[in-house]
Amino acid sequence: METMTRTASNIQEEIRSANQHFEQNFANGDAKGMAALYTSDGMLLPPGATIQQGSSAIQNFWQMVMDTGIKSAHLETLELEQEGETAIEVGQYELSGAEGKRMDQGKYIVVWKKQVGQWKLHKDIWNTSLSS
Repeated sequence: METMTRTASNIQEEIRSANQHFEQNFANGDAKGMAALYTSDGMLLPPGATIQQGSSAIQNFWQMVMDTGIKSAHLETLELEQEGETAIEVGQYELSGAEGKRMDQGKYIVVWKKQVGQWKLHKDIWNTSLSS
């Protein structure tokens, strides 16, 4: 089994750009645009919910999240490793509502796949750091 290697700065820039598209689509309330950032068989593994797989399920999930009043998402990559056409990102997030009120913050892991020259979210799992 090969070990994962640290990435070069170009993949860091590409993943940051993809994350900026995620943040922008979220801020625009564009659930369809959010779903387009995932592979066609991508999966969300949200806390307290069932696995959401495929573009339609992912779009519906993000629309439901936006409908709860969450207006923006901020993502920060803490670690990124690449092996060929796959990358693993560890990061932290913050979700905000109207007037920038923090609604959630936590950590995430995303498995990225490069498809047709573009990095897409393939497996996306997160959990809150806030106490209940």
